[in-house]
Amino acid sequence: MKQAPEHLLELIKPVVEGLGYECVGIEYNSHPKHGFLRIYIDSEQGVGMEDCTKVSHQVSGVLDVEDPISGEYNLEVSSPGMDRPLFNLKQFEQFIGHTAQVSLFKPVGGRRKITGLIERVEDNNVYLQQDGQVYKVPFQAMSKARLEPDYSI
Repeated sequence: MKQAPEHLLELIKPVVEGLGYECVGIEYNSHPKHGFLRIYIDSEQGVGMEDCTKVSHQVSGVLDVEDPISGEYNLEVSSPGMDRPLFNLKQFEQFIGHTAQVSLFKPVGGRRKITGLIERVEDNNVYLQQDGQVYKVPFQAMSKARLEPDYSI
């Protein structure tokens, strides 16, 4: 998965959780001109603009002091939204029965993108059912994963 390096996770996650939010995941792109650090937060009450601003302010202060990133980047703090990104196996387990869109580094069953129902998680594999076929997808083969919003609810 496209997750931030471990040293950034270890620095940022405690700050987010210390403010009372769940740190859903952190993306980092070190592009020289358009780099970004995106932090997804959530809480049982949901997340609003004030929450994102509060986390952004605290994380920004820590990043200024620790200076773990060289070069320029934009800091973004966001709710995961209805098309929530999935960063780890625990999150796939949490959303068994929901539909996810998964992009792959290398094909599984001849496919590089699978949009299917999350059936189960077992031994570092996610089982996705699409059009009557079940795909056994190794977690390490995933480059990106998001829930597919269900607007019928």
